[in-house]
Amino acid sequence: MRCVIVDYGSGNVRSVLRGLEHVATNHTVCLSDDPKTIAEADHLVLPGVGAFSHCAHSLKSRLGVSEALYQQVIERKKPFLGICVGMQLLASYGEEYDGCAGLDWIAGRVQPFDPKATQGLAIPRMGWGGLIPNQKHPLLADLSPSGMMYFVHSYVFRPENPDHILAHTEYGENYCALVGYENIVGTQFHPEKSQQMGLGLLNNFLHWMP
Repeated sequence: MRCVIVDYGSGNVRSVLRGLEHVATNHTVCLSDDPKTIAEADHLVLPGVGAFSHCAHSLKSRLGVSEALYQQVIERKKPFLGICVGMQLLASYGEEYDGCAGLDWIAGRVQPFDPKATQGLAIPRMGWGGLIPNQKHPLLADLSPSGMMYFVHSYVFRPENPDHILAHTEYGENYCALVGYENIVGTQFHPEKSQQMGLGLLNNFLHWMP
């Protein structure tokens, strides 16, 4: 089986590659922006670091990549994991800077932290935070309820449907840390930087067949 990490110039792909390679047993893991390679994947991962609009434009600028992802994830229902901005790109719209449309695979908006709720807290959030499940999901199987994940971000994804929030975290306010719908999941945190807890989630993803 093959897991393809979509390489569209967003950064942090090497650490995601190392994390997935560490837990892969039945998968080969590769980086690619080739639509043919994406089409041959069994599992797909979209990482992302930086501004929402920059990542969205970078993804759309790669010839055939957005179309290949749509075919494999939306039409063929292959397991998909978005990480950090890769998770935020699942939204309908991101409000960072001048605003920009997302993939619109999970309805919602990417917005700043609530300034009143986070008054006195450092933004961007950088550091460890708890992951509080809202519901059972295969990606959360066998993960410690007291485990911590590593977060680095200034904006949060607010899904329209609260049922799409698989887990939340607390930083002045409660917000979505793990979003999911059918074969699509996304993490606001960086599992590849979250030690054994994060590696456990990546392992669960590679064994997930929705």
